[in-house]
Amino acid sequence: MNFCGFVGHDDAKLALILNAIDPQCGGVLFAGEKGSGKSTCARLFRELLPGETPFVEVPLNMTEDALLGTVDIERALKHGEKAFQPGILSRADGGVIHIDDINLLPAGMIALIFEAHDRGTNILEREGITAHHPCRFIPIATMDPDEGLLSAHFLDRFGMFVAWGAIRTNAGKMEIIRKSESVLYATSDTDAALSRLRERIANARRLLKRVHVPATIEQSIVERCIERGIEGHRGELFLFCAARAYAAFRAEITVTEEHVDQVLPLVLAHRARPAPEEQEEPTEVQPSEKNQSDNESQTERETEPHNHQNQLHEGGAQETSSEASAAPADASTGKEEIFDTGEPFPVRRIALRKDRLKRAESGRRTKTASQGKSGRYVRSGFKSAERDVALDATLRAAAPYQAMRERNGSVVIRPEDLRFKEREKKMGHLVIFVVDGSGSMGAQRRMTETKGAVQSLLLDCYRKRDKVAFIVFRRNRAEIVLPPTSSFEYAAKRLKEIPVGGRTPLSAGLLEVYRLVMRMRMRRPQTRCLVVLVTDGRANQALGETDIEMELRSMAGLLSGCKNADCLVIDTEDKKSLTKMDLAARLAEWLDAHYYPLADLRADYLTGMVEYARDLQRASSP
Repeated sequence: MNFCGFVGHDDAKLALILNAIDPQCGGVLFAGEKGSGKSTCARLFRELLPGETPFVEVPLNMTEDALLGTVDIERALKHGEKAFQPGILSRADGGVIHIDDINLLPAGMIALIFEAHDRGTNILEREGITAHHPCRFIPIATMDPDEGLLSAHFLDRFGMFVAWGAIRTNAGKMEIIRKSESVLYATSDTDAALSRLRERIANARRLLKRVHVPATIEQSIVERCIERGIEGHRGELFLFCAARAYAAFRAEITVTEEHVDQVLPLVLAHRARPAPEEQEEPTEVQPSEKNQSDNESQTERETEPHNHQNQLHEGGAQETSSEASAAPADASTGKEEIFDTGEPFPVRRIALRKDRLKRAESGRRTKTASQGKSGRYVRSGFKSAERDVALDATLRAAAPYQAMRERNGSVVIRPEDLRFKEREKKMGHLVIFVVDGSGSMGAQRRMTETKGAVQSLLLDCYRKRDKVAFIVFRRNRAEIVLPPTSSFEYAAKRLKEIPVGGRTPLSAGLLEVYRLVMRMRMRRPQTRCLVVLVTDGRANQALGETDIEMELRSMAGLLSGCKNADCLVIDTEDKKSLTKMDLAARLAEWLDAHYYPLADLRADYLTGMVEYARDLQRASSP
């Protein structure tokens, strides 16, 4: 099968053709379900390029040396010279880099590729060598969103984006089978069609410099990007280049609105954001409803029972109170209710800082320096407790001096030449959910949505191999309702049983999580904690006689000073309400924490973008 024989996906073919005409179109990313032909189509792109054009595929297990280049060891050993050995970026100059499953490639590698692409030059500084070489290429990549997401920053670096869907019609599937049965199938009409397409692309390349873009079209391009809320300037620049290339492909020397319309879905699909839903106008509160609300508030302000002291086990966990799953309490102590768990959803990627502590922990969330000889070899250094010698770096260090050393057919290595491997791996965290169980969480059944969000985070913790714990604060105290555990079934059960009712002792919740973090620091110093505080921030119960805000600041200062803990605040406040106070955002500042409103926790920026791109492409198709 050749390019012209590929079944369907005309938008993807057009994106590749435009990049073959003008490399300034910025490459293309195919995002869709697995096994639907994304990689096959991307590899067929080489058939549209001149015969000597490089087409380099990037393996997922490549090293930085393989990507950027390194010292030529053979030349150094034979001649005692430091010389540059080209890498993947050097071989791809003037051609194409194809990255299959780009979302599975380490973010650092993707950043290096796009840094060289944007600069047009690869610069290498290592082992006393300074080298640079031209590095201009077309990035072509594929990904399956179900296997992991790609950051919006990297998405924006691609000139074009195609939301890839599998062919589901009977006729389409039969045609794919017929064309896959024999290699000889592509030697008849499709060969002639491919030859005509190559000639047409060559003519378009020659015509490209003569294509004129009127000022009115330039203004239209800018206005379209502004209307769609496109951030940055890549949108209009890539749209300009794509429209010009499409005009050349059509053998026309003036760009028109029709040309812009045809390429707009390819260029703006991954940059435009669907328009937000209109907020409902707040309804006027009737007097009867206001009186009922005032009565409920008065009930909530009633004095709570005295706090029962929690007894500690030897393992450091507190006994869970039977009250956590109890039936609704007596009316004199405030009404309690247990809400159902809402529907889970994919959560956005939570990026945490990387520290310098070496660990033997395992997991899938955050990168950490590896203690021992496990993990990915990322660089070499001068010191290592494990004495894990990096042979490649050691040879590079010793090679330039071989001509000055007495050699008898072997490489002479001295102690100062030794380099040691520095390894990196991913680790899990202890994720401590600190959940607001006060009566205010029952308003408009917000606890159902909150439990759905926490359940979604639990699923994410399961995938990242984290441990979890639950702390609930309500009435006039906070308690550990789930000690640190790896059992996510038990965690989901305890989440379902969390009741709602009473006042909001937020300070008690912060103090309880601080105690747990400090206990973990003493017992397992390598463990990193992620504190997920789920609240609207409306504290109304203090620990002592001091002002509540001062108490919160003090507790937040204690927690933010813990070096083994990161904090995340999820704001459950109704942002459509006229009385919103944004207290959780202020609390996040005191904690030096990441802050997300509940609605922003969803990872639908890519999955929603795929659907939006498909709708946009359908609307533009004749």
